[in-house]
Amino acid sequence: MKRQLFALVAMMLIGCTTTVWGQTDLSGRTYYHPNIMADKLNEATKDINKEELRQKGIAKAEKKKGRKLTAAEKAEIDKKLEKTIKTIEAMKKGVTTAITVEFKDKKNMVLKADIKVSDEAMKAAGIGWLKRKAMKAALAVAPSSEKGTYVVKGQQVIMTDSNGEKDTLMLSQDGQYLSGKMDKDTPFKLKRKK
Repeated sequence: MKRQLFALVAMMLIGCTTTVWGQTDLSGRTYYHPNIMADKLNEATKDINKEELRQKGIAKAEKKKGRKLTAAEKAEIDKKLEKTIKTIEAMKKGVTTAITVEFKDKKNMVLKADIKVSDEAMKAAGIGWLKRKAMKAALAVAPSSEKGTYVVKGQQVIMTDSNGEKDTLMLSQDGQYLSGKMDKDTPFKLKRKK
C-alpha cells in the first residue's frame, strides 16, 4: 500500500514538473505590473532617516563654516530637507511605468510600456516649463508597444525585438511571475493576469 501511494505521489510530482518545465508555449498569457518604478523608488527611499539626514547636513555646514550654526541656519537646513523629501514623494507618486507582456501565440509576443509623468512631479523636481513641455511631447510620440518573438528554454524566456535585440526574462516555477531587469540594475516582476 505504501509503495502504491509513494508511486502515485511521485507520478503526480513528475507530471507537475513536466507541465511547468516542459511547457514552451505561453500562448494567451499576459503578465503585468502597474508601476515597476514604484518598487525601485520605494526601495531607494525606504531607509531615509530624516533626523539622521538633518544631523549630517548640520555637521557638514558647521565643518564648512568652522563654527556652530545659528538657529536661523539650522532652520534653513530643515527647510531644504523638507523640500527634498517632498520632491521625492512627488516623484514617487507622479512617475508611473506600467509594463505588460502578452504572448500572442507559440512564438510571437508584444511588450507594452505605459510611461506617465505628472506635471506636479516635474514641477516638484524643479524642471522648468519648457523642459516639461518637451518631455511630454517626447513621451507622447514614443512607441508604447514593441512586437517581437520569444523562445522558452527551461525557466528562461528569451525575447527578441524587431531590431534583433534580445532580452532574457525568468519564468517562476509555478508560471505566475515573469521577472527581469531594466537598465541592468532595476529589477521588476510581472504577475500573470491571464
